[in-house]
Amino acid sequence: MAKLDIVFAGTPAFAATILDALIASGHRIKAVYTQPDRPAGRGRKPRPSPVKVLAERHGLPVLQPATLKGAEAQETLKGLHPDLMVVAAYGLILPKAVLETPRLGCVNVHASLLPRWRGAAPIQRAIEAGDEETGITLMQMDEGLDTGPILLQASLPILPEDTAGTLHEKLARLGAQTLVKALEPIAERALPPIPQDERLATYAPRIEKKEALLDWKEEAVKLERKVRAFNPWPVAFTYLDGTTLRIFRARATDEHPDEPGSVIHIDREGIGVSAGKGVLRLLEVQRPGGRPLPAGEFVKAFRPFPTHLGNPHG
Repeated sequence: MAKLDIVFAGTPAFAATILDALIASGHRIKAVYTQPDRPAGRGRKPRPSPVKVLAERHGLPVLQPATLKGAEAQETLKGLHPDLMVVAAYGLILPKAVLETPRLGCVNVHASLLPRWRGAAPIQRAIEAGDEETGITLMQMDEGLDTGPILLQASLPILPEDTAGTLHEKLARLGAQTLVKALEPIAERALPPIPQDERLATYAPRIEKKEALLDWKEEAVKLERKVRAFNPWPVAFTYLDGTTLRIFRARATDEHPDEPGSVIHIDREGIGVSAGKGVLRLLEVQRPGGRPLPAGEFVKAFRPFPTHLGNPHG
């Protein structure tokens, strides 16, 4: 097939995996757009995005406008004469003028089976909701939030042990494979766009840290999903003797619960905590300043271990 002139736009590790596959595909990458460097770490020094690091390693031109709404940024894009713009977790809105610049338009690689889980956190929300399946959608972008017609989809199961971290890696690889497979039919306009069914649309709002605080009145099954959905960030937590206890791994059981938040048993495997329905066994936990430990090892530092979790005042 003829090589396409492609502009790529993306920012986090998910997008870097897509870009890596695009580079390997042999198409001409005219430029890479990514968000401006952000302060990060204790020193708050500006840190380049994973996409920028990868692009510079391959000697690709990197552009980091704060917005694409201005005439100057739009003229720069037009000057690249792209056939196609590939977008993956870029984080900036593409105005109509940008969407209409590439000859073949703009294609988004989205980490859900649209129209389910439009928005910023589709991976976490799918796990949190108890979905058994997710996947990748290649979408012809329009001016809405993940509302454009579908070009191609690929699915995979959400396994009981999957976290947002493990699912992120699987979906990034699947997204890369799906995009590369689709480039030739996109170039030949052989993928008819299928409108999304608005009746099936759900939204995946950005994760906020406060969501990670576990409410022991909820069902253990729902709490386990939150633990998995919020690993590796922001990490589910509760309170132990007035300080935070981060929970990296847990398993719901159908044991008969006591008062929500009460510790009903401790053994080598973990800590059993009563929920609104069932019991959540904490398997891997961390206190401030410490490292994540198997819960059975963690409890050895506490004699006697508190009888209740969840009170921030100790």
